[in-house]
Amino acid sequence: MTIRMTGMYSNMDTDSIISQLMKAQRTKIETIEKKKTKLEWKVDAWSTLNSKIYSLYTGTLNEMRFTDKYNKKSTTISDSTVATITADSSAVDGTQELAVKKLAKPGYLTGSVLSTSDSTTLSSSSTMSQLTGYSATGDTSFQVSVGSGAATSITINSSTTISDVITQLKSAGVNASFDSTNSRIFVSSKSSGAASDFTITASDSDGTNALTALGLNTEIEGGATKIDGQDSEILLNGATFTSTSNAFSINGLNIVAKELTGTSTDSSGNTIYDTVSISTSMDYQGIYDTVKSFLSEYNTLINEMDSLYNADSAKGYDPLTDDEKDSMTDTQIEKWETKIKDALLRRDSTLGSVSNAMKNAMTETYEIDGKTYSLASFGISTGEYFTTEENERSAYHLDGNTDDTTVSTEKDKLMTAIVSDPDTVISFFTSLSKGLYDKIDKNMKSVEGIKSVYHVYEDKTMASQIDDYEDKIDELEDKFTTMENKYYDQFSAMETALAKLQSSSSSLLSMLGS
Repeated sequence: MTIRMTGMYSNMDTDSIISQLMKAQRTKIETIEKKKTKLEWKVDAWSTLNSKIYSLYTGTLNEMRFTDKYNKKSTTISDSTVATITADSSAVDGTQELAVKKLAKPGYLTGSVLSTSDSTTLSSSSTMSQLTGYSATGDTSFQVSVGSGAATSITINSSTTISDVITQLKSAGVNASFDSTNSRIFVSSKSSGAASDFTITASDSDGTNALTALGLNTEIEGGATKIDGQDSEILLNGATFTSTSNAFSINGLNIVAKELTGTSTDSSGNTIYDTVSISTSMDYQGIYDTVKSFLSEYNTLINEMDSLYNADSAKGYDPLTDDEKDSMTDTQIEKWETKIKDALLRRDSTLGSVSNAMKNAMTETYEIDGKTYSLASFGISTGEYFTTEENERSAYHLDGNTDDTTVSTEKDKLMTAIVSDPDTVISFFTSLSKGLYDKIDKNMKSVEGIKSVYHVYEDKTMASQIDDYEDKIDELEDKFTTMENKYYDQFSAMETALAKLQSSSSSLLSMLGS
């Protein structure tokens, strides 16, 4: 920072004078800075709105173009304790009979109680040599087999701890743990189903001795107990289906078995399985909710677009300089800037073009089986022009919608149409959605040097303008510094001249005085 000594001989406030002389140049810089700030705010406003348009475009609209969005199925089961049921769009309408014969379960082995030969308390760090009945010398082993996989050998000796055994069992592909409170080892398969079941066997007497000492021998009286893993089994319309879990996917039905159905015996001694009824039908409410949700999302967006377009003018309001902010409270600054930001897209031609394209798409008619349909055909229309708020005139109301007090008492034409002719309703809304999607898609295409793909506004043009403003500000700042230095040089020269004049006057007076 340059330190200047000014006004020493002239007694003039040089800094103040130069500041006034530079005021016009500083105003030029501030004018460009305000334009840059305003444009940056506009970019932010467009970016926020563009994200909402893009969300509708890639989300709801993208899905509603295809019939799968509407082809939902509703299912009920006569006894929900037996199974839970959901249905895909491919499920067949009608009633089906379900019986649950078996539930899937993992293999589970509960070891017998372990004890020590010296009556010490067992822990995971206890060794084989401490276990009652262990007599093998040197290394010995037993085998763990999971499903149809190769057997894994568990090798132990007298110094092997219970913790070591548990670790080896886990490595063999099963769950294993030691409960020190109950002095038992527990082993289970990692998943349900017969294919995941396991066996623990020994091929010689030493291995059998080790299994017995560890409480894992199921072949002796009082030894370990084993529950075999099994698949689940159901009967659907009399046909048998099995699964390694309790979940089934059959012809569009997703079934999760939870409880066995009852049984009885016929006169020949054959087992008869009780059944529960599964009813499947088109999900009319799901179709209705899809349309209702779409209208709500569209209304929220189009109302915001209209609010931005019809915003009150902010003429005479510009971004504040630091000096201007110094004389205002934070609340005053916030109100001032909000006034500007709210009006950034007022009467914006791009905004008007995009919103009009969307509105036009919503008024299109479509011919289906020789008849012409519009949104009004299904009780969907905008409000009365003169009784509706300006920025809500493009929003659509669904007759009979209990969430909309303006039309809640009207006849529900949409649900009536869905129940009586769902194919026509689906055909209309897939066409309408595609039309609106295409309108937005057209406005979101990239234009080289002007806007990026998936942008409805000219983001590249605005970015270029901001760069131009920054370059102009740098240019004016350089010019400002040069001009300011020039003024200081001129005043410095004047001070030097005054100093010389004062010196000459002093010398002359001194000579005359002598």
